[in-house]
Amino acid sequence: MAQPLVVILCPKEFTFSDPAAVERGVLDGTAEVRTIALDFHEPLPAAALAADVLLLWHNIPIDAAVVAQLKNCRALIRNGVGYDSVDTAAAAARGIPVCNVPDYGTEEVADHAIALTLALCRQLFPLDAEAKRLGWKINVAAKMRRLRTLTFGLIGLGAIGTATALRAKALGFRVVFFDPYLPRGTRKALGIERAESLDELLRSSDVVSVHCPLTKETHGMIGAREIALLKPASYLVNTARGDIVQKAPLFAALRAGRLAGAGLDVVEHEPLQTAEEAATPNLIVTCHAAFCSPEGMIEMRTSSAKIARAAVRGEPVWNKVN
Repeated sequence: MAQPLVVILCPKEFTFSDPAAVERGVLDGTAEVRTIALDFHEPLPAAALAADVLLLWHNIPIDAAVVAQLKNCRALIRNGVGYDSVDTAAAAARGIPVCNVPDYGTEEVADHAIALTLALCRQLFPLDAEAKRLGWKINVAAKMRRLRTLTFGLIGLGAIGTATALRAKALGFRVVFFDPYLPRGTRKALGIERAESLDELLRSSDVVSVHCPLTKETHGMIGAREIALLKPASYLVNTARGDIVQKAPLFAALRAGRLAGAGLDVVEHEPLQTAEEAATPNLIVTCHAAFCSPEGMIEMRTSSAKIARAAVRGEPVWNKVN
């Protein structure tokens, strides 16, 4: 009797020496594991449409039309935290659970947010450029800040936001968060402060770090009006999703000097599209890589494979988002 089929869908630019080694280690004896590399928006082949479980890398899109073609699917599993590339409502209508892996990479993303914050507050990149010009003129001295005099504001206090808050607190920042979905005692448990509105957080923070999921509510949440509320000497950091922060007004504020700087691991319509965008002053951009580490990748793939194993066995799955 044929084993259930678990198909890993990944972008063609991915390169693994053995693209399913981790997954096979979990699923061996339970399911056949097959990897299919696709271009984005390339139609899914028959094997993927017939799979019992799909493991989805990055933003391989699974819209309602694709969901309607799935013949045997028992679960759609996003290898990562975000699941905005999957039509969760269409899947729910077909009785297909959509799961993610929200607890991998928490340390890495929190570390990355803090690294971007320190690079901005201590002006590491301008100083590096000056030193490599064989110079020693500290033109940015006035922008170099003492951390314990600053307020670090977080938008969203889930697992990654909490990990970031604790790191910022350890560095001496006054830490404030805005998250309307958390119970009232959260601030006491962590020893941090709570802003009652997004506007309050933006007005009071010297660093604003984004840690909320991309949803209809948060899409484009930080736009021209919100950026105008930030202090001119403040910094914006985003390691969540690019579409939460509107790129055009943010870059315009940086060019006009109405914002001291931004550190972005994710950008709207990523990657950067033009040389003009790349030349935006006081901007640090990394390659949607905050989650990366060998340890994090193994943790993520192991977790998603364990959910797949439960699905093909007919057992309850976890991290269900629909």
